[in-house]
Amino acid sequence: QVQLVESGGGLVQAGASLRLSCTASGRTYNMYSTAWFRQAPGKEREFVAWVVWTDSHTYYADSVKGRFTISRDNAKNTVSLQMNSLKPEDTAVYYCAATNGPATRSYVNYPYWGQGTQVTVSS
Repeated sequence: QVQLVESGGGLVQAGASLRLSCTASGRTYNMYSTAWFRQAPGKEREFVAWVVWTDSHTYYADSVKGRFTISRDNAKNTVSLQMNSLKPEDTAVYYCAATNGPATRSYVNYPYWGQGTQVTVSS
């Protein structure tokens, strides 16, 4: 089993930056990739970015390319999401997810989830 805990959310103005962190614990030795998703009220969970745990290969949703950066620290079992130039439409609960299989854009393929951290971007 893998446990994930997110942190770093908050309330910021448009154009500001936030850095989210996701700490993994438990049986992480089979964890292959981690991803960030977000969910706004009344919306389905939306893919944001993923990173391969072993080689740091990354992939981003078009909506965040050039603004967000995903990274991982193997020694700390931590995945981060650096968010720059935040927009009001980025407002959502951000979730960290992990899988033992290939990274995908679909939330249904991720068996491990954190509790989420709220990001609110004001106009």
